[in-house]
Amino acid sequence: MIEFNRKSNTLEQTQYRYALQDIAEPNLYREIYNYDEVPKCAFNHRRVPMNPADEIWITDTTFRDGQQSRAPYTAEQIVTLYDYLHKLGGPKGIIRQTEFFLYSDKDKEAVYKCLERGYQFPEVTSWIRASKSDFQLAKQMGMKETGFLVSCSDYHIFNKLKMTRKQALDSYLSVIKEAISVGIKPRCHLEDITRADFYGFVVPFALELRKLMDESGVPIKLRACDTMGYGVSYPGAALPRSVGGIIYGLRHHAGFPSELIEWHGHNDFYKAVCNSATAWMYGCSSVNCSLLGIGERTGNTPLEAMVFEYASLRGTTDGMDTTVITEIAEYYEKELDYEIPPRTPFVGRHFNVTQAGIHADGLLKDEEIYNIFNTGKLLNRPIGVAITQTSGLAGIALWINNYFRLSGDSLIDKKDDRVAVVKEWIDAQYKSGRNTSISDKEMLKCIRELAPDLLPEGR
Repeated sequence: MIEFNRKSNTLEQTQYRYALQDIAEPNLYREIYNYDEVPKCAFNHRRVPMNPADEIWITDTTFRDGQQSRAPYTAEQIVTLYDYLHKLGGPKGIIRQTEFFLYSDKDKEAVYKCLERGYQFPEVTSWIRASKSDFQLAKQMGMKETGFLVSCSDYHIFNKLKMTRKQALDSYLSVIKEAISVGIKPRCHLEDITRADFYGFVVPFALELRKLMDESGVPIKLRACDTMGYGVSYPGAALPRSVGGIIYGLRHHAGFPSELIEWHGHNDFYKAVCNSATAWMYGCSSVNCSLLGIGERTGNTPLEAMVFEYASLRGTTDGMDTTVITEIAEYYEKELDYEIPPRTPFVGRHFNVTQAGIHADGLLKDEEIYNIFNTGKLLNRPIGVAITQTSGLAGIALWINNYFRLSGDSLIDKKDDRVAVVKEWIDAQYKSGRNTSISDKEMLKCIRELAPDLLPEGR
């Protein structure tokens, strides 16, 4: 059968039909995933088209996946972070949803307090076990949507659930029908999709969900979960690892619209951000993230990273308040006692701090030379400099200008004799065996003692 696709404005074949392949033994893709070797990336050189959705957004799993790998948040801490997410997402709600557990009294308290805020965005959703009692609980707590696991790789179906593919599919469908029967919109978390038989299980299962969606009139979301971080973004990469192939297949072969497809990535191979952006580029509307990337093992896709990916791909922040990212980072370090690795992009203490003298020299002349963007404006984080044995005259002058917020004619030049006096003291520190950077407190003390006329009036 040939039909005209108004999205691509081309005639396309639509005779593809994918039936469940109910095999007797699991397909573990041992040619790719040999447990004693680094996973291999195969290519079939079939390139699917990039087709970004009309609208893209971010969803959050800080209070679900993000809570599985750290000390649990208190209800008050969750509400504070929820407020930050609301402010960061802006009036258009680019951070569309956030998900919660519903089991403990603390979880329930946090959900109720967040709902009391009355925010449209991020919408409060839940994650529950696939049971009728849990669906009733979600309904009682006012959840309109909930997520649950529908593991789709044979690693999980055969080796964890001890089922056949047919048994798993039937079990999943019965649970989804229960959710719909109590008025809950299901979000199906396709666990371990990057090790799953895409055409033998994932697409047939998705087609059954399409039938159920058409019959019930209730939208069903698919969350493609790269549970182990195996996804790759390379053009021409073969399934099951191809991120573009997965998103294209869910849209083209399973018939799901972009707004019902979500990507959930992990960072085991340093690919979480790239894979999430790739999912957007190939037609997925939603990418699921956590604050600071906190999550199982190496973590999830960092939400703050996708804020900047969004702005990069769309050419606008669409009202997101990116300075809130710095407030969130400070809250984690000061209030939650969470140590952020100092060189973490956007949130680490040293992410826009230079130590090299040659870089400092460039920053003195024009901060654009060595700063990724106007971090002072977009993150309320002016460029910084750490003083070490390699900072040189330029680094010292830059520290003075930044610390005292000097501008215009007040700026100190690296050729200033007083800067040389400070450098002599610093050089002496390292000649005597010091191997740590000079703190701001030490720099201030040095200037007061050796070059007091560098101090602005009142300092």
